[in-house]
Amino acid sequence: MKYTALLFFIILISCKSENTKKKNQHKYTNALIKETSPYLLQHAHNPVDWHAWNDATLEKAKTENKLMLISVGYSSCHWCHVMEHESFEDSLVAQVMNTNYINIKVDREERPDVDQVYINAVQLMKGSAGWPLNVVALPDGRPIWGDTYLPKEQWVTVLTQISKLYKENPNALIEQAENIQNGINSIAIVAVNNDAPVFEKQFIENAVNNWSKTFDNTFGGTTGAAKFMMPSNYHFLLRYAYQTNNSTLLDFVNLTLKKMAYGGIYDHIAGGFSRYSTDGKWHIPHFEKMLYDNAQLVSLYSDAYLLTKDTLYKDIVTETLQFIKNEMTTSENAFYASFDADSFNTEGHLEEGAFYVWQKEALKIALKEDFSLFSDYYNINDYGLWEKNNYVLIRKNDDATILEKHNITKQQLHEKKAHWKVTLAGIRNKRPKPRMDDKALTSWNGLMLKAYVDAYRVFKDETYLSSAEKNAAFLSSKVLRPDGGLNHTYKENESKINGYLEDYATVIEAFIALYEVTLNDIWLITARDLTQYTFNHFYDEKSNMFFYTSNEDASLVSRNIVYHDNVIPSSNSIMAKNLFKLQHYFDNKTFEKTAMRMLNNVKPEMLKYPIAFSNWFDLMLNYTNPFYEVVVAGNKANEKISEINHYYIPNKLIAGSTTENDLPLLKNRYNPEQTLIYVCVNKTCKLPVSEVKKAVTLLDK
Repeated sequence: MKYTALLFFIILISCKSENTKKKNQHKYTNALIKETSPYLLQHAHNPVDWHAWNDATLEKAKTENKLMLISVGYSSCHWCHVMEHESFEDSLVAQVMNTNYINIKVDREERPDVDQVYINAVQLMKGSAGWPLNVVALPDGRPIWGDTYLPKEQWVTVLTQISKLYKENPNALIEQAENIQNGINSIAIVAVNNDAPVFEKQFIENAVNNWSKTFDNTFGGTTGAAKFMMPSNYHFLLRYAYQTNNSTLLDFVNLTLKKMAYGGIYDHIAGGFSRYSTDGKWHIPHFEKMLYDNAQLVSLYSDAYLLTKDTLYKDIVTETLQFIKNEMTTSENAFYASFDADSFNTEGHLEEGAFYVWQKEALKIALKEDFSLFSDYYNINDYGLWEKNNYVLIRKNDDATILEKHNITKQQLHEKKAHWKVTLAGIRNKRPKPRMDDKALTSWNGLMLKAYVDAYRVFKDETYLSSAEKNAAFLSSKVLRPDGGLNHTYKENESKINGYLEDYATVIEAFIALYEVTLNDIWLITARDLTQYTFNHFYDEKSNMFFYTSNEDASLVSRNIVYHDNVIPSSNSIMAKNLFKLQHYFDNKTFEKTAMRMLNNVKPEMLKYPIAFSNWFDLMLNYTNPFYEVVVAGNKANEKISEINHYYIPNKLIAGSTTENDLPLLKNRYNPEQTLIYVCVNKTCKLPVSEVKKAVTLLDK
């Protein structure tokens, strides 16, 4: 895509600087004081005249014919805080912004639709993007310039020059906006694949072989740094390795899961994972803890335990869910969004990781005679050293190595680890805690609801099921509207913002999973009804895909179709998998055809960059291998299903009933005298059996 020379001029001047003076933030209040988003409230006392993204703000820009400065971030974003401190709290910087721009602060978690439009624009302009995301747009919202974090001097220079250009030569900026708009529109659409849908094992094998060239066979994950955990990738690779008897690939997945669990990216004191590591060995995290990461990792480690029976994986699930229960669960059984990377250090300044790091001398005092063993176990040495003489706990060896080296028993090590965690948690909890983003996001709650279901399915802990059912009740009563739609956020008894496709996709997936372990039809029926709602308000008949935003939402610069899997799988890939399952449950031909068409549409891109299509590949396995409908009917259906769930069987769905039931898979199958298990493929069933072991032998992985 070609841009005018103006773009390159603006990028060039962003490297220049000019001096500005100090700020005094405390006497200011702007329009964000009326918001509920913790991120927006963090900026409510900036001298910048911030506005929230809403119709009134957009109309103000048009009426005054002023450029919009759109700054997107989130509450746990470290560099967002840095830029706020350097620029947005400075009264002279604010003067430049207020004079020349309508300044709009956006919480990307609250308005992912706005974020998606403008991050696409910056990726087009610069080749990469991130947060804080800063975009200058025309009064009609079309972007003309964008960047991420900039130091104060560069920031002022850029904004001054752009405003000058707008006054002197607005047509040049309009031309630039048109070029960028064309690029955004090209990203927002999905090419329709009119070829007949053909899904073959060799296609997947070729993709995995190509993908494997990026594997880090020393530390797991992909080569290089930074390292993101990408749970969807390893969920697919775990399943694929199992279904193809690929021991080399399974070893790699286990290596990755163990290295992540050993790394500093995992909180060895209180449980839970940070967002990503800045290095190649999973050691130094970007310390924020996000609900969506921990939810997906609970699901992943649960399934990995089911296949391997590795107790490390069980420990990770147990500790992470304990962290979620203790720190991220509301009194209404919702889940908070995130914890910040920053907290106050001993000097009273916000510092990344201050809550989590340790000094050697402090550890010696706290652990006394245990320090030597502790320091070997968690590498209080050159391997675990970070900066400023701080250590981030990281494991290098497995327990067996430590037991042999220190000549202690497994029970002794277990007791010592428990003691260390209690001791250090007591010390750490006296420190100022990282700031929390206390809104509940529907989509992320859906992910954590499914995590609890998956953990219950594998470990049979009734408290996990209780947490899942309570959260499902919260979603049903607080964010599910009378018209059948979902809202996106909830805080302080207020549910707001019309839901996005990700909200529907994740909640539908979670409700299907909850049905499979409870056999409570209400969750399956609600999943079907929410799916029908998405067809009514999100479906694109031209592409057979789903838009990210509802047809009831105000128009943005573009209406996107999100289909690339990332840290969270794309909303379209989750929806396609939902449709695949629901068409089995309800014998719905529209669901069946749509799922197949969606997968066929993205197929041409899947070989080129398989890491961005892992959830689609997982769906494709349902077509290339047998996919089973396991139907259990009878008074002991719940017991039989619990027993079936002892086995790792990723290519199945479960339907069951303890009474007569008219669902297509269950109709005329209830027998009050005995509980029978039917193993079916596309509603064609083998002879029923009463014993779970016999049923399992009928399932081909």
